[in-house]
Amino acid sequence: MTKLKVPTGRILTGDCIEILRGLPDASVDLVFADPPYNLQLSGELLRPNNTKVDGVDDAWDRFGGFAAYDAFCRAWLFECRRVLKDTGSIWVIGSYHNIFRVGTILQDLEFWILNDVIWRKANPMPNFRGKRFTNAHETLIWAARSEDSRKYTFNYDAMKALNDDQQMRSDWYLPLCTGPERIRDAATGEKAHPTQKPESLLARVILSATKPGDVVLDPFFGTGTTGAVAKKLGRTFVGIERDEGYAKVAKDRIAKVVAVEDPEALALPNKRDLPRIPFGRLIEEGLIKPGEVLFDSRRRWTAKVRADGHLIAERHKGSIHEVGAKVQGAPACNGWTFWHADRRGQPVPIDAFRQKLRGDMGGDSGSEIGAVAGTA
Repeated sequence: MTKLKVPTGRILTGDCIEILRGLPDASVDLVFADPPYNLQLSGELLRPNNTKVDGVDDAWDRFGGFAAYDAFCRAWLFECRRVLKDTGSIWVIGSYHNIFRVGTILQDLEFWILNDVIWRKANPMPNFRGKRFTNAHETLIWAARSEDSRKYTFNYDAMKALNDDQQMRSDWYLPLCTGPERIRDAATGEKAHPTQKPESLLARVILSATKPGDVVLDPFFGTGTTGAVAKKLGRTFVGIERDEGYAKVAKDRIAKVVAVEDPEALALPNKRDLPRIPFGRLIEEGLIKPGEVLFDSRRRWTAKVRADGHLIAERHKGSIHEVGAKVQGAPACNGWTFWHADRRGQPVPIDAFRQKLRGDMGGDSGSEIGAVAGTA
């Protein structure tokens, strides 16, 4: 197949492995894959009242055995690794039927696993036979292209903000795709696709591991949840789907999506990307003076500022972080938020002075912060 430019905003119909082979090397920023789970269903699944459970019995989920399934996964994962940028990453979702086999293949292909994430379903399907635990979760594996991939995108601060300013955990409590979000055949009312994923799940994946404008590839596109969420969040997508019926549903769905066009609403600032400003720079700029006494927010501890940027507190001396930790008897401390300075009778965290300098460096006057810090 002739090598193509990345066909963003399109759904490519056909065999995913063949189509992947036609995409250029290092051309996508994120892969999200929801492959066949190889559920190995041997017959109908019935409820206690003998009604049939609408399970996954489609041809695309049937394989000749584990060896055939492994060969299939190895082939598409190999191509996904080739098309990923060095700064990219891959997410693969699965159940106990397949995710452990997929994880082994990922490692065999020299992907570097970063996390496994448990999607805890708020409304799981019950276990009708009563012979096993209710399957109330699925597992996602998040991996970088290789062990040497150090610059993969992770929007840590965005994930923390999404979780009420607490670190985002690796267990996500989200509902199944139900109600108006579930796409159904207009004529029959049946589900358009048996394994449609909720947009909330894809939104968290895409927000965590991409930047606005990035290319998101989904080799098992289905009804287009990945594309719909990518478009909504200002990313581009490439979808691969072998079933033309599913592809049409996805195309119609995505055409109705209204993208967020406000760049400020899509921006995901990362504190790690901000200019590094040492505490000593505040002294050099005259924002903090040698001999000035700093204190914590409750004024339990104090420390004097030295001209070289170290603090002195009783028997302790060192950086703002070291002394903050020592006076509390704690293993670590963020000195920027712990220590405060008095300005016009008000306690001001010393981080306000750092933010003023960052604002100045970015062309922002920092007047609002400067006013609070008594420097405007």
